[in-house]
Amino acid sequence: MIVVSNTSPITNLAAISQLALLQQLYGTIVIPQAVYDEMASVGRVVAGSVEVQTESWIQAQRVANNALVTALQLELDAGEAEAIALAIELKADLLLLDERRGRTVASRFGLKFTGILGVLIEAKHKGAISAVKPVVDSLILTAGFWITDSLYQRVLQTAGE
Repeated sequence: MIVVSNTSPITNLAAISQLALLQQLYGTIVIPQAVYDEMASVGRVVAGSVEVQTESWIQAQRVANNALVTALQLELDAGEAEAIALAIELKADLLLLDERRGRTVASRFGLKFTGILGVLIEAKHKGAISAVKPVVDSLILTAGFWITDSLYQRVLQTAGE
């Protein structure tokens, strides 16, 4: 299974010490060079920056289609643009992406995507975590993850909690 990730799922899961969920669920995660650079070259340590530089299951890869990236950057930041372009190039099975604008663009290309909340629901269904609620609560309190009350309730309902 080929899974490409943008920055947000990695940094948010790393912030709450749950980054290993991505490896448990998907094995290897591919990130575009822009995401690697965002995390590893910011001049300060961000959650997940050490892991993207040291964990062998997180692999950085350059995008070949620079023209597509340039076009996507008219609407998206560099990380999102490269993540979508790389997912297209690799014919990825899944793109991990939280931002609404990025999801809108990804859907135009017919990409299958999910965000961190979808990852948590999948993790519960596969037995990697016992409950979604404490993890989402930790994302909100520790990582500063923003979620509407209605989405919060929908996620818990989908997770059977």
